[in-house]
Order: sequence, then structure tokens, then C-alpha cells
Amino acid sequence: MSNDGRIFREAWIAGVKKHFPGEPKPGYITPWEDTPDWEREAAAAVCGQVRDLIAASGGKAAKLTREQQGRFVALCWTAQIFKHFEDPKPSYVADWAELPQWQRETDSDIFGAVLKASGVEG
Repeated sequence: MSNDGRIFREAWIAGVKKHFPGEPKPGYITPWEDTPDWEREAAAAVCGQVRDLIAASGGKAAKLTREQQGRFVALCWTAQIFKHFEDPKPSYVADWAELPQWQRETDSDIFGAVLKASGVEG
């Protein structure tokens, strides 16, 4: 779906604004139109992967815990970072336990936004 990247990015920005402690870095809340091409591609890919999981489960992915949903988004994003960067900084590919709380909450919110956009109640 051509809107997948935008769904992801808008959910990311909303999550950052809600969960980030203090003032987020400008790059965290850059609008879709100004987002770099690689990041647009990655956002669309992750949104598509979440959408595929929802479809493959017959919508039952909505029953995953909030943490499981966020972990799925984070893992898909990490794979995209490895795709787009030869030698990414460790913080870009950190495991769930090492991610800051605001980022874990935001990743969980992204899954919820994809559920909603897919017409599935979370």
C-alpha cells in the first residue's frame, strides 16, 4: 500500500511527541515530506511487514501484548537499518531491552496504528 510509509511515520512522530522526555531531536519529528528516501523506504517496508503479520494471522496479531507488538516493529526496523547501512552505529540496532522506554512505547504505538489502518481493533 502506497500509504504505508506515511502511516508509520505519522505514528512515529505522534509517539515521539507523546513519549519522548523533553524536547525531541528535530530529526525525530521531521515531516514525511522531508524524510530521507531510505527512511521512507524503511518505514513503508516495516509497515508492510506489520500489515502482512496482521493479515497472515487473520487479525489475531491484535491479541499480541503491547510489548510483543512493539518488539515486532523494533525487530523489523533493525533489519531495515542493516539493509540501508553497511556498518550501523550500535544504538541504531540495539535490542529491545536496550531501547529507551520512549522508543519502546512509540514502536508499540506504531503497531497499533497499523492495526487501526488495517481495520482491525487492537
